Amino acid sequence: MIDTDEPTVVDEEMLQQAVEEQGPKGQAGVIAKQETIELKDVLHLRLDYRHILKIDHLWQFTSLTKLQLDNNIIEKITGLEFLTNLVWLDLSFNHIEAIEGLEALVKLEDLSLSNNSISTMENMDTLVNLHVLSICNNKLTQLDNVIYLRKFKNLRALNLAGNPVSTEECYKEFIAVYLPDLAYLDFRLLNEQTREEAMAKYQYALEELIHNETQELRVIEAKNQKEEELQQHREAFVDLLNGSQLFEGMYADDTEAERLAYLPGVPMLNQMVALCVQLFELGLVQKRARDEEVKCFFDCFHEAVEDNQQVASEKIVDFEKARREMLLEMQRMMDREELLARIGQGSKETCDLHDELMTLELQLADQLEDVVKDFERNISDMVASFIEAAQGIYPFITIRRPGVYCAPTGCTCSLTCLVCTFAQCRDLENIHNEKLLEISMATLEKVAKNELEEESQDELRALLVDKDTVMSAIGASHDTHLLKIDNREDELVTRINSWVASLMKTIHHDEVARNRKRIAEIHNYIDNVKEKLDDLNPS
Repeated sequence: MIDTDEPTVVDEEMLQQAVEEQGPKGQAGVIAKQETIELKDVLHLRLDYRHILKIDHLWQFTSLTKLQLDNNIIEKITGLEFLTNLVWLDLSFNHIEAIEGLEALVKLEDLSLSNNSISTMENMDTLVNLHVLSICNNKLTQLDNVIYLRKFKNLRALNLAGNPVSTEECYKEFIAVYLPDLAYLDFRLLNEQTREEAMAKYQYALEELIHNETQELRVIEAKNQKEEELQQHREAFVDLLNGSQLFEGMYADDTEAERLAYLPGVPMLNQMVALCVQLFELGLVQKRARDEEVKCFFDCFHEAVEDNQQVASEKIVDFEKARREMLLEMQRMMDREELLARIGQGSKETCDLHDELMTLELQLADQLEDVVKDFERNISDMVASFIEAAQGIYPFITIRRPGVYCAPTGCTCSLTCLVCTFAQCRDLENIHNEKLLEISMATLEKVAKNELEEESQDELRALLVDKDTVMSAIGASHDTHLLKIDNREDELVTRINSWVASLMKTIHHDEVARNRKRIAEIHNYIDNVKEKLDDLNPS
């Protein structure tokens, strides 16, 4: 405990002192202090009665499950974002005015905020495992604020005594009906009689609340489902290609589109939507194929590692059995030369085991290297094929009937057309541009002959000042459309290539780490065996 009236901040010196004070006592404590206690291994920490104003420097306590910060002068909850394993937290008897900074404490089960200045229960949405909440002697005045706690389905004990809200006449009944899973309120059991009386009193209000919650839940579920689908589309690299998004984006960025739309008989690019949808469907099919390839690789990888480890384990088990018998035999030996000979034999057997284990690891590393190479070649070929299909680098068969399987991409198209590509989108845009030029030239002639219809004459005359003005507007529109298509194509190619590169980098890194760890395990084991043999050497 710090004997000072001055506000303090949690710092490294305070933390080290607290850990030492709460660590082992006596000789065990001396040893622990000499070896230096690792803060990342500390499970419980008391920082009460230390006049703490600000929480800080707790980032090293990643294993902490219980933290006591009561009876300080803390005004704001901060510095807890690294304590993701925290189960029990006491912040009572402080100067806290708002609940905040608890988002990372997803494992928290017991939270005490008693004797503070909190006026609203909020910002606890991530505490889904909360069992006990003590927030007595605060400034909670709104009984409706209790409804916020309905989202905590595991909440069993709640303490609100000493808040203005607890003096309301319907306090107990209100909480009993709106928190049906709550077992204890203010340290007293909520009995069935109280619940029945509360239900009779608030039945219609509760039914309306449940109805509204159900509607909100449906909206949230629909939103989550949509986000999950979009994430799947992102992972297939064809997000926002399952409709008119690319088409609409072309015109959204086209500053000349509105003026050009006044030209009579301007064709629409609706066919592009169908092409994008086909490309989208192709992307999903290709993603499923890649996912299956990745799964097959990791299954094969892990199976090879497990089989190798099984063989190595059997060798070690046999060796340990023989070693135990050898140690018993050596302990009974009286002849020094015989003992030395047996130690030499044991050393040779240990070296032989080392060679066998290292050979096994070498064989596994070679096997996995081949597996990784095959996978890298396969996944790279799959990605290259998809990119070529999307770009239209090589020709595909024409789909003659709706729903015909589209070799070699695996896309089941629903329209009679060539397999979808960005090249086709550009072709459509080029055709559209040529048609627009024809229409504009014909319209210019009508302007010259004063043959335009009255209702569109003013708008068209503003556009059709002369041939150069029209050509400039059409050219700018065309460039904008092509740029949008090119950018989306570049985005697809860049993202999928980055995915392959990142995946292979991770695989290679993990395999190197696995190999080094296994070799270190073998060396450590063999060194330990040799050390025990050396201890038996009479010389």
